[in-house]
Amino acid sequence: MINDQVAKNKPNPAYEKAYALAVRIVNLYKHLCEQKREYVLSKQLLKSGTSIGANLSEANGAISEADFSAKVSIAYKEAQETKYWLNLLKDTGYLDDISYKSIFNDVDEVAAILFAVLKKTRINKQ
Repeated sequence: MINDQVAKNKPNPAYEKAYALAVRIVNLYKHLCEQKREYVLSKQLLKSGTSIGANLSEANGAISEADFSAKVSIAYKEAQETKYWLNLLKDTGYLDDISYKSIFNDVDEVAAILFAVLKKTRINKQ
């Protein structure tokens, strides 16, 4: 039962949302570099925020349930790290409240989906 959605060419909402989030993260990174001249924190955000979808892409090619679960787990951890960098950017004045809330909510939604997938794969494993 390794990711039935991919095997049957069905839409994969977690991957699609993670990809859309990555696009937002890249655009935010460009804004932070060009407009705010912030390069260090934004680079960390870029790495963790785009890694979520990359790990889900790897999960889609998993060769076992354990491999699938491990990749989804990494993606979930990257989502948590992304929230950390967003909080830090907000609290240091690089992100206004409206921008922060919008993108933070997207990350939080992806994280919730990934957590639900992890719960389900671990329940099915028992």
